Amino acid sequence: MRTIQSLAILGAGNIGTAIARGVVKSGQLPAGKITLTRRHSEKLQDLAAEGFATSTDNQSAVASCDLVIVAVEPGQLDGLLTDIAHVLQSSRHTLISVVSGATIADIQHLVKGGPAVVRAMPNTAIAVGESMTCLSASESDVAGLELADTVFQAVGQTLIIDEEQMSAATALCACGTAFFLRCIRAASQGGIEIGFHSGDALAMAAQTAKGAAALLLERGLHPEREIDRVTTPRGATISGLNEMEHQGFSSAMIKGITTSAEKVDRLYRK
Repeated sequence: MRTIQSLAILGAGNIGTAIARGVVKSGQLPAGKITLTRRHSEKLQDLAAEGFATSTDNQSAVASCDLVIVAVEPGQLDGLLTDIAHVLQSSRHTLISVVSGATIADIQHLVKGGPAVVRAMPNTAIAVGESMTCLSASESDVAGLELADTVFQAVGQTLIIDEEQMSAATALCACGTAFFLRCIRAASQGGIEIGFHSGDALAMAAQTAKGAAALLLERGLHPEREIDRVTTPRGATISGLNEMEHQGFSSAMIKGITTSAEKVDRLYRK
């Protein structure tokens, strides 16, 4: 299995920075072996202070690294790929894109074939080693997919999916972080309403959410099986659940996810 010697992340915004910090925290690479780029150098000062190599020159960043992660906004992708196409080497580089909506075919067209291309969709929990990252690649790019899987497994869980499912994965996993955070926020607000101070309510809600997720991941049961363990006839839990459903809790979450998936499909095309 090939290991990475150096990494360039083109677009050190929220997700690019989270990936960089996650890779360092996992021990895969030291900060000095990771080059982060951004158009405005003043936004890289904090990252440079953490030991990362920083640059505004995407071409030089690519030339100095063997693994390249593209993490720019969809509207910036075409210009970036056109800029670095002649620097990419198929024998040396692997290109991972975390850009929403841009297909492997879109990317390969802009880099004139070039290196293996993998699509990845992590979320910002990658910064603490808890990302859910979905990956896809062409059948011919097995080595690139294995490399990407190794990188992202060290910073969370991974799942290899068909490329046609990437928009759905973006909505459920990447956008989903915000959805679940909003659920925790709402729970903490409920806690304040019933008498807890805000800090205590948030800590209680966040740990309860963490514990609920751990039950599913460790036991492998369906959520309703775990719900059955805490609901009793005429009890407080079932009363609360029924009220939430009357107010549209599940349907609102489902609709939010499907709406996000539809929007993802239009981001790069727009």
